[in-house]
Amino acid sequence: MRIVTLDDLGDDVRASMSGARWLLLNAAQLDKSTPLLMFTELDDILVAVDHRGTVPQPGLWQRAVHLILIDGTDTDAEDFRKNSGITKVVADSVEDIRTYLW
Repeated sequence: MRIVTLDDLGDDVRASMSGARWLLLNAAQLDKSTPLLMFTELDDILVAVDHRGTVPQPGLWQRAVHLILIDGTDTDAEDFRKNSGITKVVADSVEDIRTYLW
């Protein structure tokens, strides 16, 4: 399974993501990733965001995200899942978000 991060992408981001199953982002990268999210939807690339350390603000970015790691408890994760529409919301302190990729 090919996994890419924002740092892996070259000038032609769509070509750089070609063949990837996942795009991994962190909360700080969301603002500059809006164009990428359009390509991920077109190219069937799943998006995972490590949002620990900050409070997720609602926005259109949530529509493109399939997995998000947040601070909190399992109850917080379930509430966020219901409100955001994100498929998999995990509240965990695991170091690497890759643990939860499918």
